[in-house]
Amino acid sequence: MRPDSPTMAAPAESLRRRKTGYSDPEPESPPAPGRDPAGSPAHLHTGTFWLTRIVLLKALAFVYFVAFLVAFHQNKQLIGDRGLLPCRVFLKNFQQYFQDRTSWEVFSYMPTILWLMDWSDMNSNLDLLALLGLGISSFVLITGCANMLLMAALWGLYMSLVNVGHVWYSFGWESQLLETGFLGIFLCPLWTLSRLPQHTPTSRIVLWGFRWLIFRIMLGAGLIKIRGDRCWRDLTCMDFHYETQPVPNPVAYYLHHSPWWFHRFETLSNHFIELLVPFFLFLGRRACIIHGVLQILFQAVLIISGNLSFLNWLTMVPSLACFDDATLGFLFPSGPGSLKDRVLQMQRDIRGARPKPRFGSVVRRAANVSLGVLLAWLSMPVVLNLLSSRQVMNTHFNSLHIVNTYGAFGSITKERAEVILQGTASSNASAPDTVWKDYEFKCKPGDPSRRPCLISPYHYRLDWLMWFAAFQTYEHNDWIIHLAGKLLASDAEALSLLAHNPFAGRPPPRWVRGEHYRYKFSRPGGRHAAEGKWWVRKRIGAYFPPLSLEELRPYFRDRGWPLPGPL
Repeated sequence: MRPDSPTMAAPAESLRRRKTGYSDPEPESPPAPGRDPAGSPAHLHTGTFWLTRIVLLKALAFVYFVAFLVAFHQNKQLIGDRGLLPCRVFLKNFQQYFQDRTSWEVFSYMPTILWLMDWSDMNSNLDLLALLGLGISSFVLITGCANMLLMAALWGLYMSLVNVGHVWYSFGWESQLLETGFLGIFLCPLWTLSRLPQHTPTSRIVLWGFRWLIFRIMLGAGLIKIRGDRCWRDLTCMDFHYETQPVPNPVAYYLHHSPWWFHRFETLSNHFIELLVPFFLFLGRRACIIHGVLQILFQAVLIISGNLSFLNWLTMVPSLACFDDATLGFLFPSGPGSLKDRVLQMQRDIRGARPKPRFGSVVRRAANVSLGVLLAWLSMPVVLNLLSSRQVMNTHFNSLHIVNTYGAFGSITKERAEVILQGTASSNASAPDTVWKDYEFKCKPGDPSRRPCLISPYHYRLDWLMWFAAFQTYEHNDWIIHLAGKLLASDAEALSLLAHNPFAGRPPPRWVRGEHYRYKFSRPGGRHAAEGKWWVRKRIGAYFPPLSLEELRPYFRDRGWPLPGPL
């Protein structure tokens, strides 16, 4: 057989092709969904934020759900028809103060849907707002999709509650939720309800709005600490924080007893996270991702170590804007027709021919640019506040709570004080043998033997206000006298805010008083801990004197409060 015969030439030609990497072209078949042309599993590309939007919406909806759940459970007792600070009285006083203004001016000063509702049954109004919020937030949480109308409804409903919530809604996270929720409106298409609205990519302006929010939150918190309490500068604040924070949890008990060097490390780490890490946002994609990871881990640590309501859960939300689809892809299942597969196809389409601009896209782009201009304009006083040596925290500069100042624990209380409400059935409150019995709250320290609660992200508003009241006087917190009057009448709504009523099943007390105590964590392995006590307490003195129901009659009338129970 000759070497140049066809049978010998074919293997030789094949060998040359393998050496040169050349092969005969074969008919191409389309790659399987979710796989690249080489047949290996496909990876999402960087720079798009379709999945980011889904995660952001679900996270925001979760916080909204918790906030409206708290409102549904507690609004009637706090600001309802017979609440501790009835919002009807608040609205009437506000209306009287602005009686020479137009209705629109009054609404613009304090925007709330309640202006448009019948005030004869405020409990039903408050329940309706909370239930609507629960329904919409549940839908967004479950489906991961929303439109601007749904997100605007959530924002409007919650703002309506915040603006009439008086001191019960005076916490910084209320404004933070409203600002976060306002940005969430612009994440979505106007009408379309789809997790992947093809013609509405996630706006970079909105994403930077979220990043600007987390930058201000963290930097504001860091600066207020450095400018505030000296213990943040000498690294000793964490020696006190776990014991004196508003509502400690069981983990705080053990963290409080950590070695001194661990507390110094905690304080230094706090300064690093709040003062330096925020600038990672402006150093490119990888640094931005590192920022998001560190901030979320930091908030997780705070959740574990204390009951700070839904604040830390909410602070995680804008941090999610640091991650693109390639980073968050691991959260979603793969496979043909999956969200990840559809996003990959959309990324390929984007890299191909650019679609012709649609009218809706042009309008939306103009709206996003307008949002950016608005945020920049409203940020001016906030930036000046950050740069000021007289920085204030948790303040809003407009009635819509769109761009606000933030901060937390600028000063740390070194000792824990508690107000303990007590009642007695004795006719003589001043007799030395009078037996006083303690009322127990849902979560705040009371009985030294009761284990600290673990409730985050839920929030007991009355318990938090009792913490503030403990280092003020009852004259600054007249609602506590209202609470005492309701306990004298065994008011069912007020008692629902408490964990234990010592007069349950018996006639109401004749007298109620407030006692001031100093609380300290018991020492692990010590005598009190061996007796099953988490706390050691010592009486400071009287917070307010014994009060009877009859004595409070004129006090209630002067403030327009409904007279409780038997009166």
